[in-house]
Amino acid sequence: MINLILCGGSGTRLWPISRTAMPKQFVKLFNNKSLFQLTTERNNILCDKQCIVTSYEQYFLAFDQLEEIKKRNNVYLLEPIPRNTAPAIALACMSFDKEELVLVTPSDHLIKDEEEYKKVILKAQELAKEGNIVTFGITPTFPETGFGYIESENIFNVKAFHEKPTFEIAKSYIEAGNYYWNSGMFMFKAGVFLNELKKYSPEIFETSKKAFEYSTNENNLIRIKYENMVNIPEESIDYAVMEKSNIMKVIPSNIKWSDLGSFDSFYTELEKDENGNTVNNNHILIDSYNNLVYGDNRKIATIDIEDLIVVDTKDALLITKKGSSQKVKKIISKLVEEKSELPNMHLEVSRPWGKYTVLEDTKVYKIKRIEVNSGKRISLQKHFYRNEHWIVISGIATVTVDEKTFLLNPNESTYIKAGQIHRLENAEIEPLIIIEAQVGTYTGEDDIIRIDDDFKRK
Repeated sequence: MINLILCGGSGTRLWPISRTAMPKQFVKLFNNKSLFQLTTERNNILCDKQCIVTSYEQYFLAFDQLEEIKKRNNVYLLEPIPRNTAPAIALACMSFDKEELVLVTPSDHLIKDEEEYKKVILKAQELAKEGNIVTFGITPTFPETGFGYIESENIFNVKAFHEKPTFEIAKSYIEAGNYYWNSGMFMFKAGVFLNELKKYSPEIFETSKKAFEYSTNENNLIRIKYENMVNIPEESIDYAVMEKSNIMKVIPSNIKWSDLGSFDSFYTELEKDENGNTVNNNHILIDSYNNLVYGDNRKIATIDIEDLIVVDTKDALLITKKGSSQKVKKIISKLVEEKSELPNMHLEVSRPWGKYTVLEDTKVYKIKRIEVNSGKRISLQKHFYRNEHWIVISGIATVTVDEKTFLLNPNESTYIKAGQIHRLENAEIEPLIIIEAQVGTYTGEDDIIRIDDDFKRK
């Protein structure tokens, strides 16, 4: 059996912890491990191999985090643009043997009862081997209006899928006893799923097939080309197959599951003190009760507050009432209107060659601390709107500017004019650290024209 891990998505419902460049599945929320790492560890003991479907940019985050937990020899399928879950699963299944059992799991869910999880996986295997498509229905614990529901009949048979209900309808589902939260996890034979996709969503099947045929595969790294991916209709697996197929089965699953889809659900999973506040060594509280307080950059003091969510990061602070955290998406919309980078990036940003930290950012200049790992180099690039000053703090920099390549030692610097083609490389063993001062009419991250890139980014 192969575990197909869906690792796309921006996770903006947990902003400002989660950003587009560092979505929630990669943020280390529990015991210094990310949800993605916990997902791979949980399923690694049940499956023979794992295939991670992700974007070109997030591939490097996934690869580095699996290296941290010494989980190697994975298959990666890289999408240049997202097209929802149906195409992602189809493209991956086209690379598998038709008889291969496939366990599809999101990368950003929390499952705390792993023994029960093993039991439901074994039961799903029995049904999937018989040619069924199996979904995992989470036993509901309250009338949640933010999830879709699966209605069952005769234990394992799926009667219907239902969209996110009103509160009153959700209450009736709970009372009926045969409704389950839709977990987004599935199991089937690869060939069975592809046959159902071809039957019920032929356009997705054919365009995905063409995209896969034109893909490249080097060392278990499958790259889908943009010009092929863009032609695939954007559709979820539920709409494309699950709601139409007559070979669906559901496994009731009481596995202590959470999709961590809001700060309210995040609060329920964190350790709390005797007053119902989340445990945080940076939190000084006086007469405060039942609050989520998250942040480790500075001291957070609260007095006489109850039922609040306080999330502090280096560049953004969120305060909301418990029960209202789903409205975070409205904040994201306003930030997008302002053309802010806050939905996209933290001040510290990981890159495949290392990382950078924004030290100061104004309308006319930006200052960064850049760290390039040993043997790595940034892309060969140019900018239209900014000039750059590089000052070496430690290590030795190999610098290319137009036709010249030269070395810079600590306390040495260089100047790169807008329009000049340039590259920074660390050919030494020790990390290279520089300070970069950008000056110009625009210093946004999208003012980069890549001429050549070791990591095949656009």
